[in-house]
Amino acid sequence: MIGGMRPTHSLLAVLVAAVWGLNFVVIEVGLDHFPPLLFSALRFVVAALPAIFFVRRPGVAFGWVVLVGLVLGVAKFGLLFTGMNLGMPAGLSSLVLQVQAVFTALFAVLFLREELRPVRYLGMAVALAGIGLAAYDHGGSGPLAAFVLVVAAAAFWGLSNVITRRAAPPDALSWMVWVSVVPPLPLFALSMVLEGPGAGLAAVRDLDLAGAGALLYVAWAATVFGFGAWGYLLRRNEASAVAPYSLLVPVFGMVSAAVFLGESVRPLSLVAAALLVGGVALTALGGRSARTVDTGSPRTSGNPLST
Repeated sequence: MIGGMRPTHSLLAVLVAAVWGLNFVVIEVGLDHFPPLLFSALRFVVAALPAIFFVRRPGVAFGWVVLVGLVLGVAKFGLLFTGMNLGMPAGLSSLVLQVQAVFTALFAVLFLREELRPVRYLGMAVALAGIGLAAYDHGGSGPLAAFVLVVAAAAFWGLSNVITRRAAPPDALSWMVWVSVVPPLPLFALSMVLEGPGAGLAAVRDLDLAGAGALLYVAWAATVFGFGAWGYLLRRNEASAVAPYSLLVPVFGMVSAAVFLGESVRPLSLVAAALLVGGVALTALGGRSARTVDTGSPRTSGNPLST
């Protein structure tokens, strides 16, 4: 047993983290072929079809599905893809997005009436210090607006985590497939208004193997396989044993961005990464809440709802 999990389960958790970390590099490839909002819309179309015909309904009120589809699918991914398109590096995006753990904890206090132990507040402070250092380091290499958009994406991700915890879907895969049905129409509409129909038509007309491969990866590997495997692990292990593996996502993200995209990792970035990952670990794993409203599905809290 490794960390309370079977070795095969631990290997699967590492594989999922690697798939999600590499996903940031693949997103960069996709953004070279599609406008960001259109790319996000197509990602959810491909993730939902044909999977929706083979998985059962998620077993919760459809209003929850719509709400998470809008918060996670439209807001979080729309902001993330736009921020990366404006110049936020893939490796840094994979790191900064992990501040979602801080937003998740804060929203849980506000909306689920959770009371956090002091160690988790310490974790938030450390993680936010890492974010500030990362913002300072990024300031000389890219638009600050791009950085802010990715932080905003993390905030919406945290909100979607709390909504998901409240909805308490019994199966992560069916939940994600049905949630993927919601974002395409709003994202297509936003793409038409903000990016113009011409950009979308040109992207589809000029689609090549690299663009198609990127779309299939973010939809099937990162979404369908990633959430399916993560849900499998959560059903068979304690969430506290599975959740730490999500901290490997920015490690794989930054390494793969350095290897495949040639992104440099400056010493200040490494310090920011250490602060952010350490703070996220304290926030997410620093003991149970002193008092938590029962939402009916404790295992859903271990789902990082990653990219």
